[in-house]
Amino acid sequence: MVGGNFVGVVLLVEIIVVMMSGCRFGANGLSMDYYFRSCPIVDPIIKTTVSRALQVDPTLAAGLVRMHFHDCFVEGCDGSVLIDSTKDNTAEKDSPANLSLRGYEVIDAVKEQLERMCPGVVSCADIVAMAARDAVSMAGGPIYEIPKGRMDGRRSRIEDTFNLPGFTLNASGLITIFGKHGFTVEELVALSGAHTLGVASCAAFKSRLTDVDQNMDADFAKTLSKTCSSGDNAKQPFDATMNRFDNLYFNTLQRKAGVLTSDQTLFADSRTAGTVNRFAFSQAMFFASFQGAMIKMGALDVKDSSNGEVRKNCHKIN
Repeated sequence: MVGGNFVGVVLLVEIIVVMMSGCRFGANGLSMDYYFRSCPIVDPIIKTTVSRALQVDPTLAAGLVRMHFHDCFVEGCDGSVLIDSTKDNTAEKDSPANLSLRGYEVIDAVKEQLERMCPGVVSCADIVAMAARDAVSMAGGPIYEIPKGRMDGRRSRIEDTFNLPGFTLNASGLITIFGKHGFTVEELVALSGAHTLGVASCAAFKSRLTDVDQNMDADFAKTLSKTCSSGDNAKQPFDATMNRFDNLYFNTLQRKAGVLTSDQTLFADSRTAGTVNRFAFSQAMFFASFQGAMIKMGALDVKDSSNGEVRKNCHKIN
């Protein structure tokens, strides 16, 4: 009996191991242990570099998360947002929507180290995705793993950025754009919750103050007007904990103190308000939805070796 039970347990363990191994590879070719043999130090290098950067400038957490979003929503998660313009081509990074992106120096610092240790192995697209992951957790957000193996794209054109979600969109517009990428309403609200980090420039929301938005608290409107009295470049945090990843953003929306039209519309519209309320009530629920949505976003239209490459320099196609 003992021998039979032992064999049964061994077989069960082997089946579980095989199942887990199979689950590590997605239909898109990404896998959790993609660099296990080729560059096992990739995670420590990225985590250490991001940690040092955030110690110097905590606001970079918002920048790294936003960079990942802007990369994935334009031609997929392929590092195309990093490519510099040339005399013959205006690249994504020089689009008006991307001029305020921050964190390029963090990606460059990681890439420089990895090219010394594992030359030609780790893609810039993966570095962007992993840096965003670490920025979230180091700012107090959920700790989660992401699959890897994205290749770098060979195209970066300004016209491809014109369909990025704008800050003046209402819920219908947001639902349409996110829906085209396969996201549910809950995932849309969860990803919008990344605005728990960072600030907005007055130029992005001053139109709400000219004819005061009925969805904005009157006292908050006065606060924004005072902030913007110094010009379009003045900054307003999305919530009171601009460098901490938490669910305060959703409490802010409940008070009608969302900074952008695209923020406050989530509470004003019945299709999204319920999710806002759930996330405001439970940070754990928000974190769970956010990490799932980030993993899903990180797999958008990824490139493989047939239509991508591993750039030697993140700013130039090989």
